Amino acid sequence: MMVSYVVSVRFISGFVFGAGSGIAALKLYLYEEEKTDSESSVHRLIERFGLPQTGAETRFYINHILSYDQSRRTPRWVAEHLSGQRLQGQADRKHCKFKPDPKIPELFTARNEDYLRSGWSRGHMAPAGDNKISEQAMAETFYLSNIVPQNYENNAGFWNRLEIYCRDLTLRFSDVWLVSGPLLLPQVREDGRRIVSYQLIGEDDVAVPTHLYKVILAQKDSTLALGAFVVPNAPIGFERPLTDFQVSLSDLERMSGLTFFPEVDRAEQLKNLCEVDSCQLMDFTQFTLYISGRKVKSARTLARLEKVMTELRDAGITPDDYLTNLYLEKKRELVEKEKKPEQ
Repeated sequence: MMVSYVVSVRFISGFVFGAGSGIAALKLYLYEEEKTDSESSVHRLIERFGLPQTGAETRFYINHILSYDQSRRTPRWVAEHLSGQRLQGQADRKHCKFKPDPKIPELFTARNEDYLRSGWSRGHMAPAGDNKISEQAMAETFYLSNIVPQNYENNAGFWNRLEIYCRDLTLRFSDVWLVSGPLLLPQVREDGRRIVSYQLIGEDDVAVPTHLYKVILAQKDSTLALGAFVVPNAPIGFERPLTDFQVSLSDLERMSGLTFFPEVDRAEQLKNLCEVDSCQLMDFTQFTLYISGRKVKSARTLARLEKVMTELRDAGITPDDYLTNLYLEKKRELVEKEKKPEQ
Protein backbone atom coordinates (compact mmCIF):
# COMPACT_ATOMS: atom_id res chain seq x y z
CA MET A 1 0.00 0.00 0.00
CA MET A 2 2.82 2.38 0.87
CA VAL A 3 4.50 1.87 -2.51
CA SER A 4 1.21 2.40 -4.30
CA TYR A 5 0.61 5.57 -2.31
CA VAL A 6 4.06 7.00 -3.13
CA VAL A 7 3.63 6.28 -6.86
CA SER A 8 0.22 7.92 -6.81
CA VAL A 9 1.53 10.99 -5.04
CA ARG A 10 4.44 11.24 -7.48
CA PHE A 11 2.11 10.83 -10.44
CA ILE A 12 -0.35 13.39 -9.17
CA SER A 13 2.43 15.84 -8.25
CA GLY A 14 4.04 15.42 -11.65
CA PHE A 15 0.72 15.87 -13.37
CA VAL A 16 -0.06 19.02 -11.41
CA PHE A 17 3.42 20.47 -11.98
CA GLY A 18 3.30 19.63 -15.68
CA ALA A 19 -0.14 21.05 -16.05
CA GLY A 20 0.90 24.20 -14.21
CA SER A 21 3.94 24.60 -16.41
CA GLY A 22 1.82 24.01 -19.47
CA ILE A 23 -0.71 26.63 -18.39
CA ALA A 24 2.09 29.11 -17.68
CA ALA A 25 3.66 28.40 -21.06
CA LEU A 26 0.29 28.78 -22.76
CA LYS A 27 -0.30 32.13 -21.04
CA LEU A 28 3.20 33.30 -22.09
CA TYR A 29 2.56 32.16 -25.66
CA LEU A 30 -0.79 33.94 -25.79
CA TYR A 31 0.81 37.09 -24.32
CA GLU A 32 3.57 37.06 -26.91
CA GLU A 33 1.03 36.48 -29.69
CA GLU A 34 -1.12 39.32 -28.41
CA LYS A 35 1.96 41.53 -28.10
CA THR A 36 3.10 40.65 -31.64
CA ASP A 37 -0.37 41.24 -33.06
CA SER A 38 -0.53 44.56 -31.24
CA GLU A 39 2.86 45.63 -32.53
CA SER A 40 1.99 44.46 -36.04
CA SER A 41 -1.21 46.47 -35.99
CA VAL A 42 0.71 49.55 -34.84
CA HIS A 43 3.30 49.01 -37.55
CA ARG A 44 0.60 48.55 -40.16
CA LEU A 45 -1.01 51.78 -39.02
CA ILE A 46 2.29 53.69 -39.19
CA GLU A 47 3.00 52.20 -42.62
CA ARG A 48 -0.54 52.76 -43.90
CA PHE A 49 0.57 55.28 -46.54
CA GLY A 50 4.09 53.95 -46.90
CA LEU A 51 7.45 54.72 -45.30
CA PRO A 52 9.89 57.27 -46.75
CA GLN A 53 11.83 56.09 -49.79
CA THR A 54 15.50 57.03 -50.10
CA GLY A 55 16.19 55.78 -53.61
CA ALA A 56 19.27 54.02 -52.22
CA GLU A 57 18.07 50.58 -53.29
CA THR A 58 20.50 48.68 -55.53
CA ARG A 59 20.16 49.55 -59.21
CA PHE A 60 21.43 47.16 -61.89
CA TYR A 61 22.96 48.03 -65.26
CA ILE A 62 24.62 45.90 -67.94
CA ASN A 63 28.13 46.13 -66.52
CA HIS A 64 27.87 47.94 -63.18
CA ILE A 65 25.67 48.22 -60.09
CA LEU A 66 25.08 51.31 -57.97
CA SER A 67 23.22 52.86 -55.07
CA TYR A 68 21.98 56.41 -55.63
CA ASP A 69 21.81 59.33 -53.21
CA GLN A 70 18.66 61.24 -54.16
CA SER A 71 19.41 64.18 -51.88
CA ARG A 72 22.89 64.83 -53.31
CA ARG A 73 22.17 63.77 -56.93
CA THR A 74 25.26 61.54 -56.99
CA PRO A 75 25.90 57.82 -56.46
CA ARG A 76 26.62 56.55 -52.95
CA TRP A 77 28.63 53.67 -54.36
CA VAL A 78 29.26 52.06 -57.75
CA ALA A 79 30.41 48.43 -58.01
CA GLU A 80 32.19 46.71 -60.92
CA HIS A 81 33.93 43.46 -61.82
CA LEU A 82 36.93 43.45 -64.16
CA SER A 83 38.68 40.62 -65.94
CA GLY A 84 40.91 40.45 -68.98
CA GLN A 85 38.04 39.06 -71.04
CA ARG A 86 35.46 41.58 -69.88
CA LEU A 87 37.74 44.50 -70.74
CA GLN A 88 37.83 43.48 -74.38
CA GLY A 89 35.53 45.04 -76.95
CA GLN A 90 35.18 47.75 -79.55
CA ALA A 91 32.70 50.13 -77.92
CA ASP A 92 33.72 53.77 -78.46
CA ARG A 93 32.88 56.65 -76.14
CA LYS A 94 32.49 59.06 -79.07
CA HIS A 95 29.00 57.61 -79.50
CA CYS A 96 28.07 58.30 -75.84
CA LYS A 97 26.49 61.38 -74.30
CA PHE A 98 26.05 62.43 -70.68
CA LYS A 99 22.36 62.39 -69.76
CA PRO A 100 19.99 61.85 -66.83
CA ASP A 101 19.42 58.25 -65.84
CA PRO A 102 15.93 57.19 -66.98
CA LYS A 103 15.68 55.03 -63.82
CA ILE A 104 16.00 58.05 -61.50
CA PRO A 105 12.83 60.07 -60.76
CA GLU A 106 13.03 63.49 -62.42
CA LEU A 107 12.73 65.26 -59.06
CA PHE A 108 16.01 63.71 -57.86
CA THR A 109 18.17 63.65 -60.98
CA ALA A 110 21.14 65.80 -61.90
CA ARG A 111 21.22 67.44 -65.32
CA ASN A 112 23.99 68.49 -67.67
CA GLU A 113 23.02 72.11 -67.07
CA ASP A 114 24.06 71.71 -63.43
CA TYR A 115 27.65 71.12 -64.54
CA LEU A 116 27.72 73.81 -67.23
CA ARG A 117 30.13 76.64 -66.24
CA SER A 118 30.30 75.20 -62.71
CA GLY A 119 34.07 74.75 -62.78
CA TRP A 120 33.66 70.99 -62.17
CA SER A 121 33.95 68.13 -64.64
CA ARG A 122 31.62 65.15 -64.89
CA GLY A 123 33.60 62.37 -63.25
CA HIS A 124 32.74 58.72 -63.90
CA MET A 125 32.73 56.31 -60.98
CA ALA A 126 32.43 53.29 -63.29
CA PRO A 127 34.70 54.55 -66.09
CA ALA A 128 33.94 54.25 -69.77
CA GLY A 129 37.28 52.48 -70.25
CA ASP A 130 36.02 49.54 -68.18
CA ASN A 131 33.04 49.06 -70.50
CA LYS A 132 34.26 48.39 -74.02
CA ILE A 133 32.36 45.12 -73.91
CA SER A 134 29.27 46.72 -75.50
CA GLU A 135 27.94 50.06 -76.70
CA GLN A 136 25.05 49.89 -74.24
CA ALA A 137 27.31 49.09 -71.28
CA MET A 138 29.49 52.09 -72.11
CA ALA A 139 26.49 54.36 -72.74
CA GLU A 140 25.10 53.52 -69.29
CA THR A 141 28.29 54.80 -67.63
CA PHE A 142 27.39 58.25 -69.02
CA TYR A 143 24.14 58.32 -67.04
CA LEU A 144 24.46 61.09 -64.46
CA SER A 145 23.63 58.55 -61.74
CA ASN A 146 27.24 57.32 -62.24
CA ILE A 147 28.75 60.81 -62.22
CA VAL A 148 30.08 63.17 -59.52
CA PRO A 149 31.38 66.75 -59.80
CA GLN A 150 35.14 66.22 -60.00
CA ASN A 151 38.13 68.52 -60.24
CA TYR A 152 39.16 68.42 -63.90
CA GLU A 153 42.88 67.88 -63.27
CA ASN A 154 42.06 65.11 -60.80
CA ASN A 155 39.63 63.48 -63.22
CA ALA A 156 42.00 63.61 -66.20
CA GLY A 157 45.14 62.96 -64.16
CA PHE A 158 45.51 61.09 -60.87
CA TRP A 159 42.07 59.44 -60.88
CA ASN A 160 42.53 58.43 -64.53
CA ARG A 161 45.87 56.84 -63.66
CA LEU A 162 44.21 54.97 -60.79
CA GLU A 163 41.55 53.62 -63.19
CA ILE A 164 44.27 52.50 -65.60
CA TYR A 165 46.06 50.74 -62.74
CA CYS A 166 42.84 48.87 -61.90
CA ARG A 167 42.56 47.65 -65.50
CA ASP A 168 46.24 46.65 -65.53
CA LEU A 169 45.62 44.51 -62.44
CA THR A 170 43.73 42.07 -64.70
CA LEU A 171 47.12 41.20 -66.24
CA ARG A 172 48.25 39.83 -62.87
CA PHE A 173 44.96 38.77 -61.23
CA SER A 174 42.11 36.71 -62.68
CA ASP A 175 39.35 38.85 -61.15
CA VAL A 176 39.19 42.41 -59.84
CA TRP A 177 36.24 43.91 -57.98
CA LEU A 178 35.92 47.67 -57.52
CA VAL A 179 33.67 49.90 -55.44
CA SER A 180 33.98 53.67 -56.00
CA GLY A 181 32.13 56.70 -54.75
CA PRO A 182 32.15 60.21 -53.28
CA LEU A 183 32.85 61.27 -49.70
CA LEU A 184 31.99 64.40 -47.71
CA LEU A 185 34.65 64.57 -45.02
CA PRO A 186 35.00 67.12 -42.21
CA GLN A 187 37.60 69.83 -42.04
CA VAL A 188 39.15 70.97 -38.77
CA ARG A 189 38.75 74.70 -38.19
CA GLU A 190 41.06 76.96 -36.19
CA ASP A 191 38.91 76.58 -33.09
CA GLY A 192 39.25 72.79 -33.31
CA ARG A 193 35.69 72.13 -34.42
CA ARG A 194 35.18 69.60 -37.19
CA ILE A 195 32.78 70.88 -39.83
CA VAL A 196 31.44 69.19 -42.97
CA SER A 197 31.15 71.82 -45.68
CA TYR A 198 30.68 71.21 -49.40
CA GLN A 199 29.66 73.09 -52.51
CA LEU A 200 26.41 72.64 -54.42
CA ILE A 201 26.20 73.26 -58.16
CA GLY A 202 23.33 73.94 -60.54
CA GLU A 203 19.64 74.41 -59.94
CA ASP A 204 19.42 70.79 -58.77
CA ASP A 205 21.97 71.34 -55.97
CA VAL A 206 24.36 68.58 -56.99
CA ALA A 207 26.78 67.96 -54.11
CA VAL A 208 30.50 68.37 -54.83
CA PRO A 209 32.40 65.70 -52.86
CA THR A 210 35.43 66.69 -50.82
CA HIS A 211 37.03 63.31 -51.54
CA LEU A 212 36.61 60.20 -53.67
CA TYR A 213 37.18 56.60 -52.59
CA LYS A 214 37.99 53.39 -54.40
CA VAL A 215 38.15 49.91 -52.88
CA ILE A 216 39.99 47.26 -54.90
CA LEU A 217 39.64 43.53 -54.25
CA ALA A 218 41.84 41.37 -56.49
CA GLN A 219 41.89 37.56 -56.69
CA LYS A 220 44.48 35.16 -58.05
CA ASP A 221 43.92 31.47 -57.26
CA SER A 222 43.30 31.40 -53.49
CA THR A 223 44.89 34.81 -52.85
CA LEU A 224 42.61 37.77 -52.08
CA ALA A 225 44.27 41.18 -51.87
CA LEU A 226 42.52 44.41 -50.92
CA GLY A 227 43.41 48.08 -51.07
CA ALA A 228 41.25 51.02 -49.94
CA PHE A 229 42.07 54.55 -51.08
CA VAL A 230 40.69 58.01 -50.27
CA VAL A 231 41.69 60.76 -52.71
CA PRO A 232 41.01 64.49 -52.28
CA ASN A 233 38.84 66.01 -55.00
CA ALA A 234 41.68 68.32 -56.04
CA PRO A 235 44.73 68.37 -58.33
CA ILE A 236 47.38 65.77 -57.42
CA GLY A 237 50.79 65.81 -59.08
CA PHE A 238 52.85 62.93 -60.40
CA GLU A 239 55.15 63.05 -57.39
CA ARG A 240 52.49 61.62 -55.04
CA PRO A 241 52.37 57.79 -54.96
CA LEU A 242 49.10 55.94 -54.60
CA THR A 243 50.20 54.59 -51.21
CA ASP A 244 49.99 58.15 -49.83
CA PHE A 245 46.22 57.78 -50.06
CA GLN A 246 45.81 54.23 -48.77
CA VAL A 247 43.61 53.82 -45.69
CA SER A 248 42.46 50.83 -43.70
CA LEU A 249 39.19 49.29 -44.80
CA SER A 250 37.66 49.89 -41.36
CA ASP A 251 38.57 53.59 -41.53
CA LEU A 252 36.92 53.94 -44.94
CA GLU A 253 33.83 52.12 -43.68
CA ARG A 254 33.63 54.53 -40.75
CA MET A 255 33.97 57.53 -43.11
CA SER A 256 31.42 56.27 -45.63
CA GLY A 257 28.93 54.44 -43.41
CA LEU A 258 29.21 51.45 -45.78
CA THR A 259 30.41 47.88 -45.25
CA PHE A 260 32.49 46.70 -48.20
CA PHE A 261 32.64 43.07 -49.37
CA PRO A 262 30.81 41.73 -46.29
CA GLU A 263 31.09 38.10 -47.47
CA VAL A 264 34.91 38.13 -47.30
CA ASP A 265 36.59 36.54 -44.29
CA ARG A 266 38.90 39.45 -43.52
CA ALA A 267 40.87 37.84 -40.73
CA GLU A 268 41.84 34.73 -42.67
CA GLN A 269 41.97 35.67 -46.34
CA LEU A 270 42.79 39.31 -47.01
CA LYS A 271 46.25 40.51 -47.93
CA ASN A 272 47.38 44.09 -48.43
CA LEU A 273 47.17 44.87 -52.16
CA CYS A 274 50.14 47.23 -52.01
CA GLU A 275 52.27 44.48 -50.49
CA VAL A 276 51.15 41.82 -52.97
CA ASP A 277 51.24 44.19 -55.96
CA SER A 278 53.12 47.42 -56.64
CA CYS A 279 50.27 49.98 -56.35
CA GLN A 280 52.47 51.83 -58.84
CA LEU A 281 50.69 54.32 -61.09
CA MET A 282 52.00 55.43 -64.48
CA ASP A 283 54.71 58.07 -64.31
CA PHE A 284 54.60 61.27 -66.37
CA THR A 285 56.25 59.78 -69.46
CA GLN A 286 54.16 56.59 -69.44
CA PHE A 287 50.95 58.52 -68.91
CA THR A 288 51.75 61.07 -71.64
CA LEU A 289 52.44 58.25 -74.11
CA TYR A 290 49.17 56.58 -73.10
CA ILE A 291 47.13 59.77 -73.58
CA SER A 292 48.91 60.49 -76.87
CA GLY A 293 47.94 57.02 -78.06
CA ARG A 294 44.29 57.74 -77.32
CA LYS A 295 44.54 61.04 -79.20
CA VAL A 296 46.15 59.33 -82.19
CA LYS A 297 43.36 56.75 -82.31
CA SER A 298 40.67 59.44 -82.22
CA ALA A 299 42.34 61.84 -84.73
CA ARG A 300 40.03 62.55 -87.65
CA THR A 301 42.36 64.67 -89.77
CA LEU A 302 46.04 64.59 -90.71
CA ALA A 303 46.48 68.03 -89.16
CA ARG A 304 45.15 66.81 -85.83
CA LEU A 305 47.31 63.69 -86.00
CA GLU A 306 50.49 65.68 -86.64
CA LYS A 307 49.61 68.07 -83.82
CA VAL A 308 49.52 65.19 -81.35
CA MET A 309 53.01 64.06 -82.35
CA THR A 310 54.33 67.65 -82.31
CA GLU A 311 53.04 68.16 -78.76
CA LEU A 312 54.75 64.96 -77.73
CA ARG A 313 58.10 66.07 -79.16
CA ASP A 314 57.71 69.51 -77.56
CA ALA A 315 57.29 67.75 -74.19
CA GLY A 316 60.65 66.07 -74.79
CA ILE A 317 59.16 62.57 -74.97
CA THR A 318 60.21 60.06 -77.62
CA PRO A 319 57.39 57.90 -78.99
CA ASP A 320 57.75 54.21 -78.12
CA ASP A 321 57.33 51.46 -80.72
CA TYR A 322 53.63 51.02 -79.95
CA LEU A 323 52.83 54.70 -80.46
CA THR A 324 55.03 54.95 -83.57
CA ASN A 325 53.27 52.01 -85.23
CA LEU A 326 49.88 53.36 -84.16
CA TYR A 327 50.75 56.76 -85.67
CA LEU A 328 51.89 55.24 -89.00
CA GLU A 329 48.77 53.08 -89.24
CA LYS A 330 46.50 56.05 -88.50
CA LYS A 331 48.36 58.23 -90.99
CA ARG A 332 47.83 55.67 -93.78
CA GLU A 333 44.13 55.50 -92.88
CA LEU A 334 43.69 59.29 -92.97
CA VAL A 335 45.67 59.67 -96.20
CA GLU A 336 43.39 57.14 -97.87
CA LYS A 337 40.36 58.90 -96.44
CA GLU A 338 41.44 62.29 -97.80
CA LYS A 339 42.10 60.81 -101.25
CA LYS A 340 38.60 59.37 -101.65
CA PRO A 341 36.74 62.65 -102.39
CA GLU A 342 39.18 63.32 -105.28
CA GLN A 343 38.39 60.03 -106.99
